Amino acid sequence: MGEKLRLHVTALPHTHTTNEYLSCAYTAKVINFCRMMMKRGHEVFLYGGEQNEAPCTEHIVCVSEADRAAHVGDKHFTSASFNYNLPFWQQANAKMASEIQKRAQKKDLICVIGGWAQKPIADALPHMITVEFGVGYGGTFTNKRVFESYAWMHTIYGAETHGKPHNADGNWWDTVIPGYLDPEMFPVSLTKHDYFLFIGRLIDRKGYNIAVEVCKELGKKLVVCGQGEPPPGVDYRGVVGPEERGKLMAYAQAVFVPTIYVEPFGNVNIEAQACGTPVITTDWGAFTETVEDGVTGFRCRNFKEFKEAAENAKLLNRVYIAERARSMYSLETIGEKYDNYFQRLLTLWEDGWYVGREQSLIKEAA
Repeated sequence: MGEKLRLHVTALPHTHTTNEYLSCAYTAKVINFCRMMMKRGHEVFLYGGEQNEAPCTEHIVCVSEADRAAHVGDKHFTSASFNYNLPFWQQANAKMASEIQKRAQKKDLICVIGGWAQKPIADALPHMITVEFGVGYGGTFTNKRVFESYAWMHTIYGAETHGKPHNADGNWWDTVIPGYLDPEMFPVSLTKHDYFLFIGRLIDRKGYNIAVEVCKELGKKLVVCGQGEPPPGVDYRGVVGPEERGKLMAYAQAVFVPTIYVEPFGNVNIEAQACGTPVITTDWGAFTETVEDGVTGFRCRNFKEFKEAAENAKLLNRVYIAERARSMYSLETIGEKYDNYFQRLLTLWEDGWYVGREQSLIKEAA
């Protein structure tokens, strides 16, 4: 490990960094990111709401519970608005920027998770390096981004050319680091019960209807968890907490993750595998990097392949599936990748490559 880091991590202002909010993928990412970095001996300053269970050097409250609850309203917190022009976001961003400035030291890094919604924080602190440390969204703004998959990095690079993909260039200060999990939250079971599982938002582009149709065709039970209107004929469990989530994954014959859009990563996918449970996915996006077709799951392109995948899931080696996922996506493994990336960024203060305005700002701060 190289130089000790000081990281200013901004949580989403409409959630809390507690286990109750782990169904928000980015809140889960913030909590586990703090765990990784603290375990590696770095200082972590976490900015967010009033409640916190993530380990950190200091938890700085920047959003009152009254304001957070009013912003969420009667919706589920995962449906809260990311419109950064709203007074709620403006106040939260201004408070976070102000509190970061009070604590900032040379070479500190700001780590944001909200994309464009948190750009005002970076704008207010142009002399500091801001990193988007978990890019699984489209609204990126920095030139220092940690993408969750190569598939998503290339998707964003192509989109940034505005219809001229051959104009796409790489960026020296971006990187790819996959999603991560705490293996202790995902029990392994080699004994599987007679059901399949879909867990995620109940929107068409998540592909839950594919799981419904396959299980109906095969006469199999489908357990469904997630926010939204449940389809008929399934065992709907609502939005489940981390303990029940892990158990349902561990005992399922397989977990359907048939995302129709290009999936930036898909945490459910690696979580199921960490339980020793095969996944049944589409054949694009991050799944091409995270699913060994015919080994840890099946990547499918038509209804026949989805049915065959469900029928053949029981033949896969559950021990290998669990060991591979836990080895590749544990906090220890991924923590080292983040550490190496941040050490690379610190060369910007020394003999790194500089571009335009960034060069003058860094030298001025130095």
